[in-house]
Parts: sequence; structure tokens; C-alpha cells
Amino acid sequence: MVEASPKVVVVVPTYNERENLPVLAGLLADLPVPNLHLLVVDDNSPDGTGEVADKLAADSGGTVGVLHRTEKDGLGRAYLAGMGRALDEGADVVIQMDADLSHPASAIPAMVSTLLAGDTAVVLGSRYVPGGSTAEEWPWHRKALSAWANFYVNAILGLGVRDATAGFKAWRAGALRAIDLPTVRSNGYSFQVEMNYRVIQRGLTIREVPIRFEERIEGASKMSLGVQVESALAPWKLRFNREG
Repeated sequence: MVEASPKVVVVVPTYNERENLPVLAGLLADLPVPNLHLLVVDDNSPDGTGEVADKLAADSGGTVGVLHRTEKDGLGRAYLAGMGRALDEGADVVIQMDADLSHPASAIPAMVSTLLAGDTAVVLGSRYVPGGSTAEEWPWHRKALSAWANFYVNAILGLGVRDATAGFKAWRAGALRAIDLPTVRSNGYSFQVEMNYRVIQRGLTIREVPIRFEERIEGASKMSLGVQVESALAPWKLRFNREG
């Protein structure tokens, strides 16, 4: 009897990503990963991304799903909703990935194989391990801010993860259940830090594989001042047990 391949679900939150989403869906469909599915979590995008996602789903033969949300209330909430749906639908591996093509789909096979090879709970697509890099288009001050953010988070929380703010991750379903998703409070980019912190607090293992992080091609960045402030405060809240 041939053992079924693990069900791998890529969760992609979207807000005004109608140009990028079909490109990403095509890249994922071409990957040599059996039983790979895409779940689009659209926050009522005014540019019609939700309708684009519905068309992709209708044409996919069951490999693309869409979760429509009525309001835009943050990246973390969108990921939590998508992860919950993926677990409910039997995912063995859940991958979180941005829709803006900054995360290389080509890294997914290595992330999944690394995840399933041992006792790893989550694999990060990392800019800051040997072989990893950021986009050449990034100005020096943006690269410096990213490096500082990782130093800052690790100095406060001691995660021991080189790319602690990474948003490209492959999770074992059991790890997501273990970290108690319904109680995760962080929302913006600090969501990534809280998720890592919960993994480490429960004695689970994080591994990193190198990626090249690219600049988005279409659309606008979702980083606001409010998100930056939340991200700066979150490690201190976690450190003093107000969250996590």
C-alpha cells in the first residue's frame, strides 16, 4: 500500500494583490511538491483580489481554496484564520507566505523536506543564514533596520533564531496546535515574533533554510507607523509574560 503524501497547505493573506496572486498560484502549481494546496485569505480587497482568487479556485480542480473575510484587521488575524481553516481541513504541513512575490516559492520543497526530516516544529525561510540574502533594491537603511530588528528581538527574548522576524515559514500541524493559536494576540509583523516565542517556550525546534528575499513587484507595502510601534513593543510584552 502506497502511503499518502502529507497534505501541504500554503496560506496566503491578500489585500489588493490582484496582479501578484495569479503569478504566485502558477509558481506554486509548478512545484515538485505532491498534495500541495493554496488557501487564499482575502480581507475584502477593494481591487477585486477576492474575485481573482475565486476564479483561481474554480479552475484549480480543488487545489485552491478561498477564505473571504469582511474586514482588514491585520496580518496576524488573517494568518490565524487561514491556519485554523487549514488545520480543520486536514493539513499536515501549513506554510505561511506573502502574496507579493517577496518570498521565493522555489524554496518550499527544501523547507518541507527539512521540516519532515526530523523533529523540527517549524522551518523559517531565512535571510540571515549562510546563503540567504535580501533584495539588491533595498536601500542601506532598510537593510540596517531589518538587521537591527532581529538583533533587538533576540536580545530581549533570546530566541536563538537569526531571522526572528521572518514571515515565510513551514509548520507541522502538531506544532500549530501546541502553541494554542486562539490565544495569540499580536497582529502586525510582531505576530511572527510571538509565534517563534511560543515555539521556543514549549521546547520545540526551529530550523532555518536560506532564501533570497525579493522586493515586491506590484502593489504597495502594508507597513504603517502603527505596525512599527506594535512590533517594537511586542518583545517586551512577551518578555514580561503579558502575552504568549
